[in-house]
Amino acid sequence: MKELIETIARSLVDHPEEVEVLETVDEHEIRLELKVAPSDMGKVIGKQGRIAKAIRAVLKAASAKEERKVFLDIQ
Repeated sequence: MKELIETIARSLVDHPEEVEVLETVDEHEIRLELKVAPSDMGKVIGKQGRIAKAIRAVLKAASAKEERKVFLDIQ
């Protein structure tokens, strides 16, 4: 999951070297924390959160086989 989010985020931003994804795995959930440069925040979130929503949809589809909930926090 971590690599998927890194790949998507790096393709969207102007400063791909500043993309960082922290993954916390629990028994019932996987929590991903995406950090990007402040100037790239709008590119990752998109107008009215459309890009962030699309990233979360892809993440949900990718995690369908696992029996854990996946959460994405963008910072």
